[in-house]
Amino acid sequence: ALAFLLVFIYYPIVDLVRISFTDWNLIKPQFNYVGFDNWIWLFTGSGTKYLLNSLKVTVLYTAGELAVTIIGGIIFALIFNRMTKFFGTMRAIVFVPKYVAMSSAAVIFLWIFNKNTGILNYMLGLLGIAPVDWLGDRNIALLSVLMLTGWRAIGYGMMIYLSAMMGISKDYYEAASLDGANAFQRFKSITLPLLSPTTLFLFVTTFISAMKVFQSVDILTSGGPYRSTEVLVYMVYQYAMRDFRIDRAATIAIVFFVLLLIFTAATMKVSNKNVHYDS
Repeated sequence: ALAFLLVFIYYPIVDLVRISFTDWNLIKPQFNYVGFDNWIWLFTGSGTKYLLNSLKVTVLYTAGELAVTIIGGIIFALIFNRMTKFFGTMRAIVFVPKYVAMSSAAVIFLWIFNKNTGILNYMLGLLGIAPVDWLGDRNIALLSVLMLTGWRAIGYGMMIYLSAMMGISKDYYEAASLDGANAFQRFKSITLPLLSPTTLFLFVTTFISAMKVFQSVDILTSGGPYRSTEVLVYMVYQYAMRDFRIDRAATIAIVFFVLLLIFTAATMKVSNKNVHYDS
């Protein structure tokens, strides 16, 4: 297992550093070492504005997915926290989209969001609302991608929170009820604090996966319109597989790796101070 990690994970990461100091272009047979040219291009040249734009888009997308998964997940968990056949069926319906492959779901949403023949605009038309260019308008294209993400992610957050809620002892709620606490007070003072380990788990795992989003953006928008949905991973893909600039793609990938490492470590350090574990 260690050999596998060294060959397929750690060695490629280290080799990215070497590649970032070259002018490696896939359509050329040879490459040369060019020092810090790629780093200068990224931080002081024309690449800076594209990096900042992709970073902004990635942060916005990540914030949206976190909100859907955590806030939406806990709301649905509270609604469906009933051990009956009906609520069990409803939980299954909400959770099923998580099993649908992202590539398949994105193709379906391509039709749903289609400006001329999509079902979403058809339903809006029945209400007298003009068609919306969901994937062609730079102001709402990222929101459209998040709609697909939310459809798949909210059920996952719900199930994680449901399993955590079922592990909370009923004694806490009975004691709080005897003291006169209402439903909101019990939720605020008992449920939320005891769900903090689960929230931390969802926050970190969702944060990492959201920062690395690619498939939905690639299929729905290809980073457009006007780079309004170009996340960092898609930016790396664009330079490597479409522009054939492996050198620049490697440089961006290193920056992305370092940023992700810093953000995750900072999140863990800050969040651990506010996590309550039931003994």
